[in-house]
Amino acid sequence: MTQDFYCDEVLSGNTKVNIAMETDKVLAYHHTRPYYKHHIVVIPKIHIQSFISQEEANNDELLLEIMRVIKKVAADMVVQTGSSKIVTNLGTYQDSKHQHWHVVSGERIQ
Repeated sequence: MTQDFYCDEVLSGNTKVNIAMETDKVLAYHHTRPYYKHHIVVIPKIHIQSFISQEEANNDELLLEIMRVIKKVAADMVVQTGSSKIVTNLGTYQDSKHQHWHVVSGERIQ
């Protein structure tokens, strides 16, 4: 696994994704290998290592835009499925070193 799947594959266009929502700074797409029946990944379009990393660009403005996208995606998922869960990983739990959030619902399939 690459250290940054999102920059190396998704944002570069090397891996094509089914976009759920997009803004100038944030991309939400259907997971390429979902763990749940409904599984959307939300990422900033610039490299930010994690939710708690200290990059200058990891600021309140970016976080608010990410949260707006997550809120919309999660609300749409609740309408569609009746529920949703929002998860992010940090430290050794983080398999790709790029801030990313999972919005999921339904049965776990992996």
